[in-house]
Amino acid sequence: MSRKELLFSITKKDLDIQTFCSGGPGGQHQNKTESGVRIVHRASGAVGESRSERSQHQNKRIALKRLTESVKFKLWTTRISFEIASGKTAEQRVDEMMNQKNIKIDIHDEKGRWRQLEDGMVLSA
Repeated sequence: MSRKELLFSITKKDLDIQTFCSGGPGGQHQNKTESGVRIVHRASGAVGESRSERSQHQNKRIALKRLTESVKFKLWTTRISFEIASGKTAEQRVDEMMNQKNIKIDIHDEKGRWRQLEDGMVLSA
């Protein structure tokens, strides 16, 4: 049986929770109750919003679910998980991959053929 390990956690401190009057049907009640909820995850910029229910608690639950299912949030969690697992940021990995020995440059020569640019070869403008 495998044991799961927690990589990172997200708390209320990482979120901006905003409430607002949700509008829609409801007459006078709609302008007095702030039942609409918007949750923003600051690190990823992902947003979840709900105004469909009359209860703020239900809307919070729905907004959080929408936030966690958003593409932006999923990409952020994937990136953070990779950084934690590998010990390197995405930028560090790109720098490693952009090493001179990993780059191949092909040029069009005078005869119209493609040739690989070799060390010491100078490109003329």
